[in-house]
Order: sequence, then C-alpha cells, then structure tokens
Amino acid sequence: MSTPHNSAEKGDFAKTVLMPGDPLRAKYIAENFLKDAKLVNNVRGVQGYTGLYKDTPVSVMASGMGMPSIGIYSHELFHFYDVDNIIRVGSAGAVSKKLKLRDVVLGQAACTDSNFAHQFGLGGVLAPVANYELLETAVNVARKSEANWVVGSFFSSDIFYNKAENTMKWADYGVVAVEMESAALYWNAQEAGKRALTICTVSDSIVTGEGLPAEARQTSFTQMMEIALDTAVAMSEK
Repeated sequence: MSTPHNSAEKGDFAKTVLMPGDPLRAKYIAENFLKDAKLVNNVRGVQGYTGLYKDTPVSVMASGMGMPSIGIYSHELFHFYDVDNIIRVGSAGAVSKKLKLRDVVLGQAACTDSNFAHQFGLGGVLAPVANYELLETAVNVARKSEANWVVGSFFSSDIFYNKAENTMKWADYGVVAVEMESAALYWNAQEAGKRALTICTVSDSIVTGEGLPAEARQTSFTQMMEIALDTAVAMSEK
C-alpha cells in the first residue's frame, strides 16, 4: 500500500515515528542511532527509515517545512500506516529570555496563527495540545538526561519572514519559542485519536539575535534526539 507521498508498505513503519523537518536530519538519526535501519520511503526525497533502538522498533521520517507539509505526512502515518505516536524533533526560535541556544523544549501546546483546523468544521477553536501520556513519558526521560530542558508552549506560525515583526508579543502570554509545525501535528493526532509531541532544540534566539548554522541543526541536536528515542522505548513498554 502506498500513498501519493509515501511508497512504504503497511507494516513498514513502527508504532512510534520521530519526525524531523529536514530529510538530512532523518538520515542522520537513522545512521547514528538505529540498528539495521531500512529506507522505507524516499518519495520527493522525504526519507523514512525503520530500525531498532535499544531493541525497540522505531521509525524516523522527515516532515518538510510548515504545517501543510507535516499535515500531509502525519495524516498518512496515523490513518494509513497504523502509527500510534509521532514525536516531532525540530528546531525552534526562543522568544523567552530564559532560553539559551541548544536548550530543549517539550511542547505542551501550540498557539498558532494557522487556519489548519478550520477543516474540522467545529465552529470554534480546537486547542492544539500534546498528548499527556507522551509528554509525561518524555518529561520522565528528560529528568534523567543531561539536557537543559523546559516544558512550555510553542507558537506555530505559518510565516517565517514575518513582516509585522510581532512574534515577540507571544512571550507576553507564556509562549517560550516559535516553530512552524506543531499545531497541525497536534490537531491531526487529536482528530485521529493518536498521540503526538514536539521536542525542539533552540537553534535561534529572537531575543538576542544569536543563531546556529544549518549543519549544526542537522547533526548536533543529539540530546533532543536521545530524549525522543528513549521516550519511544518507554512508550513501547507500557
């Protein structure tokens, strides 16, 4: 069974899929963390792999950039490939003064300027939130790690180059970082009755203007990757 965006067969994906935006980050995770990793999808260069991490089947597949893209891939994984958990592993820009470069954020919710949820026809606003069981499991894993981490809310934006320059206003309402995918992922999981969580590493600070180079974003956010992978193992044991 394949889809217009995925050449994998049913059963090729594990119950938990890590989902970075960048295909090169997916490739890096597969090559450096998964044993016997097999390429199961490469349509449009959106690489998907399945292998073993600590003897637990885990998959990793890129989502591309933005909510329309992750909306397609997460929908297909949840509805067509029997995936139960998607953990987005990405980068985010800090709007909180308390966050530093390379800090890890576990996203409890995703405020947004997106109209993605309009399709559900609810006549109101569906709050995009992480699955509590998945978030709690990740928190317990993070407590045992050496990462500097926080639980906080993201601002999932449809816009990267924001002409209004008002992103920092979200910090006044408790948002800690901005990214571009989590709201759609959380909504799709809620609609499907599945579980989703975003774990991001701070790659830029809108507060200070600091930022990390593109190569570092692909290969050096290992603490975030390990938290996500160990969360996948813990979920498989429940």
